[in-house]
Amino acid sequence: RLRIGYVSADFRQHAVAHFIEPVLAAHDSKRFEIFCYYNYPAADTVTGRFEKLAHHWRVIANRSDEDVANMIRADGIDILVDLAGHTPLNRLRVFARKPAPVQASWIGYSSTTGLTRMDYRITDTISDPIGVTDELYTEKLVRLPDTYSCFQPLANSPHVGALPATQSGHVTFGSFNNFIKMTPEVLQTWARILQRVPTSTLLLKYRSFEAQKIRALVLAAFAKHGVQPARIHFLGSDDYHTHLRAYHQVDIALDTFPHNGDTTTCDALWMGVPVVVNTGVNHVGLMGASRLRSVGVEDL
Repeated sequence: RLRIGYVSADFRQHAVAHFIEPVLAAHDSKRFEIFCYYNYPAADTVTGRFEKLAHHWRVIANRSDEDVANMIRADGIDILVDLAGHTPLNRLRVFARKPAPVQASWIGYSSTTGLTRMDYRITDTISDPIGVTDELYTEKLVRLPDTYSCFQPLANSPHVGALPATQSGHVTFGSFNNFIKMTPEVLQTWARILQRVPTSTLLLKYRSFEAQKIRALVLAAFAKHGVQPARIHFLGSDDYHTHLRAYHQVDIALDTFPHNGDTTTCDALWMGVPVVVNTGVNHVGLMGASRLRSVGVEDL
């Protein structure tokens, strides 16, 4: 059997878990032997599910890069997969030691690792068009035929709600993306949309909006473009189930650009909310297009 090793701090309640858990569950145990290298000191119920899916479970938190590299060599890993890139708690310095003959990066990071010892990056033809983005990576791109990863929704997700506009009498736009993706150009575009739909409102949800200073900053940006504060509403952070239920308040989701959402887009689509995407020129600006194409709503 091929020995496949996955390295991540996110084998827990985390966005990455929604994309890698269905992959591990689908591996053919007759052909593949799965090793999970978990780089986080605590566990939760999601971690327990990952432990059951792996043939071998290794906790590598607080262990040195050299120790982890030696462990991987001793395990005889054929293909080692990075699921973090340059996100927090990554172990790229382990990959720099080349403990496996084939190394690939996937899912957790939307760009190149920059490592010459990372052989491949897994993607698709929509978010990384052939001959267009290849030069942006040190890795060789391996393009999956449909989309670059699959999404496993929360098991006890809320049901899809009724269209909010039927009750409110107006369209509610929404974006639950990370606030750092909401550039001045994004806010200006959203303001123009609100101006074109005079009775509409916008619901923004992210933990940053728990801060009065951030809300004031956003309201000032919209006021600059003639949108009154009463039309902008905010929600902060909460548990995942409650987070999904908040989509019952949204008629149309608006994606960010030039850095699209990913898990956010999948959440919205799963909750029956259409997502309007503005496409870009590289992976982070084409993720939304890949997601929409994979569910057959390219017109969005």
